[in-house]
Amino acid sequence: MPLPKALAGCLALPVVGAPMFIVSSPALVIAQCKAGILGCFPSLNARPEEELARWIAQIRATLADDPKAAPFGVNLIVNKANRRLAHDTEVCIRAEVPLIITSLQA
Repeated sequence: MPLPKALAGCLALPVVGAPMFIVSSPALVIAQCKAGILGCFPSLNARPEEELARWIAQIRATLADDPKAAPFGVNLIVNKANRRLAHDTEVCIRAEVPLIITSLQA
């Protein structure tokens, strides 16, 4: 399967850095993107919820200085247990996050 057009030509490898609960942070995502792979983190790692917008802004600002950096993404947990889903979705939309991954439900 070919890469989506939005990702073609901006990855060193067609790899997604796994959005790991607790482990993934802006520093890890930035390092992944600078290495040429999609860096991702779960939105729930940014706590409290107001921190999510700051994380996205920090990642975007740091990567802006590197024209070879790959895009980044946010993993949204899409199920009834995630009380932050509406908030986190809105933050990602407003920030125009390049990639949104969903897990635990369609």
